[in-house]
Amino acid sequence: MRRIPLIPSIVVALAVAAMVALGLWQLLDRAPKKEAYLAQLAGNPAKPPIAFPRLPDQTLLFRRASAMCLDPVSQRLAGAGKAGFRLIAECRTGAEGPGLVVQLGTTPDPKFGARWRGGPVTGYISHAPDGRSLIGALFDHRPQRLMLVADTPALGLGANGRPDLSSVPNNHLSYAVQWFLFAAIAAVIYALALRRRR
Repeated sequence: MRRIPLIPSIVVALAVAAMVALGLWQLLDRAPKKEAYLAQLAGNPAKPPIAFPRLPDQTLLFRRASAMCLDPVSQRLAGAGKAGFRLIAECRTGAEGPGLVVQLGTTPDPKFGARWRGGPVTGYISHAPDGRSLIGALFDHRPQRLMLVADTPALGLGANGRPDLSSVPNNHLSYAVQWFLFAAIAAVIYALALRRRR
């Protein structure tokens, strides 16, 4: 009967322990924090309106806000699911900073060409479309930009959707289960390899 190899056993044990630790971290730390964050977001629409923030603050999602678009720099269409497309405008606000992103409304027409000239906007705060790839987002830790979703659509556009809490994913329980499954699979495969070796 052969002896159990020491170094491979230590490596597998450390890998399994790391996966279990990651699962516990998702379950005991990340999941409760995300639940608290979602509870805060659920209450944001009922809070008093604020001026649109100059810097990204993810705790302000779905909060009602207002801003002044002094000069629309660019306007483009972005996908909007069943609604077709949404018209997104980048604005100068007269203050230093990243400016303002406004979702003006929706249209089923992929060639919609109306031009908005700016002005006061009221609505709710949401995430701006993010062009980063999934892999790029792993290495780029800048917070996602915010945008103001207008209550009143621009001329020729349909109304924007209402704030939707389901747009903020809460996957930490499934991440925890995945880490625990990875740990169990690694342990079973190593046990089978040892058994075959004997």
